[in-house]
Amino acid sequence: MKFVKKSLVLNLNLFKILLFICFFSFGFIGEAQVNWTNEGDSYFKLEENQLVRYTLPDHDATTVISKAQLTPKGQPEPIKVAHFTFSEDQEKVLLFTNTKKVWRLNTKGDYWVFNFKTNKLTQIGKKLPSSSLMFAKFSPDGNKIAYVSGNNLYSEDYESGNIQALTTNGTVSLINGTFDWAYEEEFACRDGFRWSPDSNSIAYWQIDASNIKKFYMINYTDSIYSQLIPLEYPKVGETPSACRVGVVSLSNAKTTWMEIPGDPSQHYLVRMEFIPSTNDLLIQQLNRKQNHSKLFIADALKGNARMIQEESDEAWVDLFMLGNQYEIDYTSNFIFLKDRNSILWASEKDGWRHLYQISLEGKPEILITKGEYDVIDVKHINHEEGYVYYLASPNNATQKYLFKTKLNGKGKKTLLSPERLKGTHDYSFSSNGAYAVHSFTNHYTPKTTEFIDVAKNKALSREESILQNINKLEREPKTEFFTITTAENIEMDGWMVKPTNFDPNKKYPVVFLVYTEPANATVKDSYNIGRNFLYKGDMQGDGYIYISIDNRGTPAPKGREWRKSIYRKIGLVNIDDQAMAATEILKWDFVDSERVAVWGWSGGGSATLNLMFRYPEIYKTGISIAAVSNQLTYDNIYQERFMGLPQENMEDFVKGSPITYAKNLKGNLLIIHGTGDDNVHYQNAELLLNELIKYNKQFQFMPYPNRSHGLSEGEGTFEHLSTLYTNYLKLHCPPGGR
Repeated sequence: MKFVKKSLVLNLNLFKILLFICFFSFGFIGEAQVNWTNEGDSYFKLEENQLVRYTLPDHDATTVISKAQLTPKGQPEPIKVAHFTFSEDQEKVLLFTNTKKVWRLNTKGDYWVFNFKTNKLTQIGKKLPSSSLMFAKFSPDGNKIAYVSGNNLYSEDYESGNIQALTTNGTVSLINGTFDWAYEEEFACRDGFRWSPDSNSIAYWQIDASNIKKFYMINYTDSIYSQLIPLEYPKVGETPSACRVGVVSLSNAKTTWMEIPGDPSQHYLVRMEFIPSTNDLLIQQLNRKQNHSKLFIADALKGNARMIQEESDEAWVDLFMLGNQYEIDYTSNFIFLKDRNSILWASEKDGWRHLYQISLEGKPEILITKGEYDVIDVKHINHEEGYVYYLASPNNATQKYLFKTKLNGKGKKTLLSPERLKGTHDYSFSSNGAYAVHSFTNHYTPKTTEFIDVAKNKALSREESILQNINKLEREPKTEFFTITTAENIEMDGWMVKPTNFDPNKKYPVVFLVYTEPANATVKDSYNIGRNFLYKGDMQGDGYIYISIDNRGTPAPKGREWRKSIYRKIGLVNIDDQAMAATEILKWDFVDSERVAVWGWSGGGSATLNLMFRYPEIYKTGISIAAVSNQLTYDNIYQERFMGLPQENMEDFVKGSPITYAKNLKGNLLIIHGTGDDNVHYQNAELLLNELIKYNKQFQFMPYPNRSHGLSEGEGTFEHLSTLYTNYLKLHCPPGGR
């Protein structure tokens, strides 16, 4: 129902936003990240399938692993590296290749180890099926590698090739060391195990999805007989998968289970880490409604646990991912502060997303950031000088800037991003904080990067300086940002792209792009923000006004009330806000109120349906892609977080679902859905079709056989989709001024 998860102190449902943003060109996420050396004066990059080290400040390049070194004995070609990670001493590197997709990302594949001392390339897991290894990582001492295959956890001595099975009971529904569909989609949990600091044991999640009902998708095209594709998928209102954390000893492969209070099928375990230099685990638990969070410290050797912190919210408690990036092995981690007796924590409990120091020893918490603004993401902690560097935008919710403040909570925030550069900034700090990669973009400046000296807050050279070259980088603006105030005095941000050769004395058709739900914001100050990737041709040149607006409930940095006003009101608050904003826009002299179209994908598809059905006097044409037509068909983690439990407040689900209002359709509607969508099931399309048919509502429908949520599979799919979208829009909402 969402495309995805912003590089931020970000709520967990935003995993899907990353994919959504990449797909729709709504900005750049984490693109500033590089793989820094331990010393912090160099970084590694994959270039032309070779690993290259760049040393600062002059960017001196050295090839550290060549194509020849990546070529296994007896093979004519080098392995093709998709991703790499180092041992803690950076003397060995794990190389991920031959990858295969699991749900969203390619998290299965083969792994090889390259040893810089011996100049030797060695494949691990050779006795296991090809492309079956997941999340391989070195032990802290660098002597072993652990990974998941077939939902079981293994440890391997990579030099001897001896493989030790640490679990043997893994099945499709009993999952060790990784997660089921719902945990990955809604909590961004994929990598499900952690090495102990002493390298003697491994802590891992176990998901028991055996009681989760199977949803069956049907493949009609790959055989003369149909094939059923089963998926363990917990619908809203259904009991979640049971989850527990165990610690397995490498000495005897025996697991000690952590004794976390509460029914494991009515709670979620969303974060787990070893506390550095200890045999204790820090574990975060959410209740099923996700409005009560608890932190536990568990003894990894004995299993007993004690609660050290808890937090609740009348709506939901966001799971924030401080300073993490969306690597293939991503699972949200804690940030331990230098003394190891406290962590950095984000909370909205004072109405704004702020940073806190949370003691692991029962000491009072410390509020670090203060004021009426949201922290967006944590980028670096300088323990020696006592500073935290973070992204925020106190004055413009469409932008991001770097600030720093004292970790002890006694300092004021200091703006570090250049004031001249108004827009969206991102940073990747070196290991020691001496250098950083700085990325910048706005709606008239393509994304550009520079390396900076953090102490001087200046680019390393004039040639790469963004400030020095900004006049050459800037383009003629095509997108206009605006705010609109509704009849209910709600002020919303929006952007607009006007037609080429715009004539204010003419009236033009308007096309609204919508998403509207807590999983994404569309109004961000970044390059190409106003580009409609599905339109085949020149939308601006053809004479359309293109607009997007962020309503209440979208994850903009505007405070808790803005974001959580949508609780139990998805399909109501967001839809009313959009319609009220459109009502004001239709008062503009150059907008043709008879040519108004709306479109969206996933949650945006749902919004499109609701707008077409509930406000037919405004929206004349709609294109809805991969929409949730009935909220009772979507997964329990997402829907219950934002809507509650249908057993308790069924009326909210009915009122928020587009299918409830299908009988009101008056305009032109195109419905598009992939029959192989494992996220928003094709079931949604057929349920809606039945309702429209019942009331003799005419529409057009395009199913894409076996395509998933992104409609990315199959030869010619995008070309066909783009052509379909464009032809339908031109036919029912003709372009050009009149």
